Amino acid sequence: MKAAWLRCAVAGLVAVLGLQACAQNPPEQAAAPHHDDKGFHNLYVDSVSQGFGAFLRWRWNAWREDLPPPPRAPTPVQAPDLPLLHGYAAAYRQASHSGAHPQPTVTWIGHASALVQAGGLQVLTDPVFSERASPVSWAGPRRAQPPGVALDALAPIDVVLVSHNHYDHLDRDSLVGLYQRSRQLGHPTAFLVPLGLKALLEGWGIAGVQELDWWQEVHVGNTRFQLTPVQHWSARSLLDRNQTLWGGWAVFAPDLHWFFAGDTGYSPDFADIRARFASAQTPELGGGFDLALLPIGAYEPRWFMQPQHVNPVEAVRIHQDLGAQRSLGVHWGTFELTDEPLDQPPRDLQVARDAAGLVPDAFFVLALGETRALPARKAAGVQTSSAPTTLAGSVRP
Repeated sequence: MKAAWLRCAVAGLVAVLGLQACAQNPPEQAAAPHHDDKGFHNLYVDSVSQGFGAFLRWRWNAWREDLPPPPRAPTPVQAPDLPLLHGYAAAYRQASHSGAHPQPTVTWIGHASALVQAGGLQVLTDPVFSERASPVSWAGPRRAQPPGVALDALAPIDVVLVSHNHYDHLDRDSLVGLYQRSRQLGHPTAFLVPLGLKALLEGWGIAGVQELDWWQEVHVGNTRFQLTPVQHWSARSLLDRNQTLWGGWAVFAPDLHWFFAGDTGYSPDFADIRARFASAQTPELGGGFDLALLPIGAYEPRWFMQPQHVNPVEAVRIHQDLGAQRSLGVHWGTFELTDEPLDQPPRDLQVARDAAGLVPDAFFVLALGETRALPARKAAGVQTSSAPTTLAGSVRP
């Protein structure tokens, strides 16, 4: 365990010293409360940074106490239903004439990577297929299990959503691999990222990238993608802290309204998100988000992690703040990042869910590779478009 910590420390030092990334100025944008010439900011706290001294204290305590403990059991794994995943797009197209579309689905690939099929689109969140979440391939947190679905086993991907630039959420090899595969298949993929990340991806040779500020939106086919505030931070080196934006994604397909939080601490942002979209999610229009993908792992010790990573109790509060009809717990069981065992988050989620009076299906977890079919939304609470991908400004739904 201590050897693993040393490897992680080496990788962290490489990232801090900026050996894999360069400093960059924040993009030129109109004045806004959350960004200025010094970078980007959260809305409800000045900073989530604990400082380098606090970081050293955390790592020293973890080394001294030999944390995290080993998991009691490996992360559950289920063979992916590839015929279902590959048949979705064709089934959706064929059903467009009859109106009997296939049910939306969500598949957990690992950590914050999930595949959502809705509105005829295949959408990937924060795809990380690499062996390590690190700027280098020889050190840093290693996967506990392979991805639930291999990159080359995926059906053609329509949209990739990136929440922020941390290495466990934005992986160069995975994004480049997805882009190259999209070209080989002749199936363009849209890469949607927060402000400041377009230049990074284009520097890797990736085309089809659009960057958004909070509350800006993009339409792909009949589905709207809108970047929302969450409470976090960004950096890939010592020199670029908070020079790119972070955020969650609100997605509005005719048959599924869903939300992806990325990484976040608990904040009033989620009540704001619910209020922002309230007119599109009245009971008559189908209610709140049909699905929220919420982080439930990487939360100990709380004195260090609380501003930037929710624990399961706070994830349940986000579920309630959003008015989500059901939530999937992600961001656990894949990379050993913090002091809790890899298999602790689902147990803590069960306690938090029971304390909130929620039934198990209201906030659930999946095995790696497992797919869950979701009820199709009864009423479309969003205007849709068949136009090509376009960028819009800060427009309320």
